[in-house]
Amino acid sequence: MKRKIGALEKVEADLSSLQYKIRRDPESYQGDFVTQYDQYEAQREIFLEAPTSATDKGIISFRDLIDLISHVADCYPAITKRFPEDLITILNLHHEQLEPELREKIVGSLVLLRRKEILDSPRLLQTLFPLLISTHSKSLRALLYQKCISDIRNSNSKTTNHRLNRTFQTVLYNLLTSDRSSSKGLWAVKITRELWKRQLWTDSKAVEIMKEASLADNEKVVGGGVRFFLGGDKEREELEDESSDEDAIDMGRIKHQMGINKKTKKKARHLENAVATVKRKERKKKQPHSLNFSAFHLLHDPQGFAETLFSKHLQNSKSKLNLEQKLLVLQLVSRLVGLHKLTIMSLYSYFIKYLTPRQPSVTSFLASLAQATHNLVPPDVLEPLVQKIANEFVSEAAAAEVASAGLNAIRETCVRQPLAMNDTLLQDLVMYRKSKDKGVMMAAKGLLGLYREVGPDMLRKRDRGKDAAMGLRSGVRKVQRFGEEAVGEIEGLQLLEDWKEEERQKKLLTQKPREENGLAGAESSGDEEDDDDDGWDVDEDADSDCDSGGWQDVSSDEDATVPNGDDKRATKKRKHVNTSSPEEETEQDDEEDKENMPQAATESSAEKISTLATTRILTPADLAKLQELRLAASVSNALPAAQRKRATAGQQAARNRHRDDPLTAAEIEGFASLSKKSTKEERVAVAREGKTDRDEVRKSSTAKRKEKKQEQGKSTTNREKARKKNFMMTLGKAKGKQKQSLVDRGKILKAHKERGKRGGKRGNKG
Repeated sequence: MKRKIGALEKVEADLSSLQYKIRRDPESYQGDFVTQYDQYEAQREIFLEAPTSATDKGIISFRDLIDLISHVADCYPAITKRFPEDLITILNLHHEQLEPELREKIVGSLVLLRRKEILDSPRLLQTLFPLLISTHSKSLRALLYQKCISDIRNSNSKTTNHRLNRTFQTVLYNLLTSDRSSSKGLWAVKITRELWKRQLWTDSKAVEIMKEASLADNEKVVGGGVRFFLGGDKEREELEDESSDEDAIDMGRIKHQMGINKKTKKKARHLENAVATVKRKERKKKQPHSLNFSAFHLLHDPQGFAETLFSKHLQNSKSKLNLEQKLLVLQLVSRLVGLHKLTIMSLYSYFIKYLTPRQPSVTSFLASLAQATHNLVPPDVLEPLVQKIANEFVSEAAAAEVASAGLNAIRETCVRQPLAMNDTLLQDLVMYRKSKDKGVMMAAKGLLGLYREVGPDMLRKRDRGKDAAMGLRSGVRKVQRFGEEAVGEIEGLQLLEDWKEEERQKKLLTQKPREENGLAGAESSGDEEDDDDDGWDVDEDADSDCDSGGWQDVSSDEDATVPNGDDKRATKKRKHVNTSSPEEETEQDDEEDKENMPQAATESSAEKISTLATTRILTPADLAKLQELRLAASVSNALPAAQRKRATAGQQAARNRHRDDPLTAAEIEGFASLSKKSTKEERVAVAREGKTDRDEVRKSSTAKRKEKKQEQGKSTTNREKARKKNFMMTLGKAKGKQKQSLVDRGKILKAHKERGKRGGKRGNKG
């Protein structure tokens, strides 16, 4: 037995050494390779005649020969011309009877031949994918799935291989449409979802594959397709964030280690590789990033898709889906309807039987109803649903959690379609703001705040509030009619324009003393210079883009359209009017402003918005300032500092929420957690969390710097180490220093300088 094992090891060593020699000099060892290839063909014929009766020794030698030939096949392309087809034939005919190690070796050899470009990628996928969907071996399925994904990734690593992608996508599409009741379509779902997550397939063809999966008859395939639409984009974003976090290289830590450790060539290469990696990532970040559209926006016919989904899986009484799967389909349909503003009238009547507190997962149904609402849904269709939610959930006898969930659902529905509420029901629901339960009170106040913005005339006068009442009186706040679309504009653009105006005023105030000095000097000179100065002042004011200044107070059309020949006369007249009696002018302007207040409020806003939006290109700095001004305007400055900070954080979270983000059941439950009486352990945990935050704020900068060093794996300085040293250990050193003479101190300093020049005690320099 020992002799046999030794012989096998010797053969294996001979094959590995032969492989090394062939890679170095193929021509010299061609005869040896031909001998081994003839032996491989003999072993293959023996194996094909009786694959089940092959001995262990024959299988081992056959496996080693396959490994050798696959590694050096590119050196002898004429001799190994039929080698890939032989492996494909063995795998297709006998993949069930093959030994697991030999089967894995054949698959790995085919992938290796693909990397050497002896075998093309479509041929490899045509071999592996049919085995993937037909084999019963779990280990083989996992291996084939991994190899298919890695091959597509490698094919799309440098540039997108459109031809291969289209070919394989067509195969997956045909797999789903040929037999809708088969479970084989699950592999099409898995592959498409994985490649979508890795951003290799981001086109509409991949979305069409998942659309067909959602319309399949098999429950597992339907679940996979629906979950792709509901969570595929989130998975892609999470994977991108994880990859960016994992690949981060701490250059500061590497340089620190290089500075304190001994210098070697290996560590220098490590530093160079790290610098090259960081530079490569920086270049990649600066490259234009491709737009990754959501799967919902790449659908060709969202209306037809939503109608088919609803009729096939929800309205159909013969559907085999359970409640959880139906909820997923309902969430998908509602998101399609809300995002694309589709019209499916029978969808809203479907919700009625599920809107009861006794229904399992009722908050998910309420969230789906709110998602399926938009401003083009007729109010007559939504009003019975809102009325039923109010009757079933919001009452004095209902539990506090139920009432707060009902009020939140009504609010989320009315945010999207305010006309779904009538006056009587709204005034009744607003009264719950006086409830003793905190969750119900907060939910009712949220509904009240909503209608103060979108429909203050539906509230009682005492409930409207100051801003809403003033807005109604001035005509700024109006109820939007059904089907009416708001004018397309950038929200808060007026705030940015006002801020720019203030900045211009500040600049002009700083420039006014200089201009007055220049004018005084000009008046002391001759009349000719005075005329020239007047003309120069007008030209500068006209060319500069400032809206305020000494020459802009008179707004007469006649002065604005003076012919070119009378420019000097017009400027003298304008100057005379501006400087005659400033007090009278300000009084007249104030009277005119008071008379034309409502009209100016409506006209000037439209003019300013259109002027800034059409005459300027907003830079990233402008957009950042615009966001800051929006938040500052939305939060009342009269609030205390703590409340203002919380309100700003809430506004920021609300604005960060994208339109494509789903409405979850947790958001419908909302303030229900406030209604529950927390236990002592929960209260202690909350208090401890707040305490840790306070401790973090109270820490000194030195302590924070020390913690940051420890997190980065950096050591402390010698001075910090000396502070922690035992006093008795430092006592002898201190006494010795006191006894040193000047000559000894000079020697020590000289040795210290020399040691620093050669890089410390270890001589780390160079």
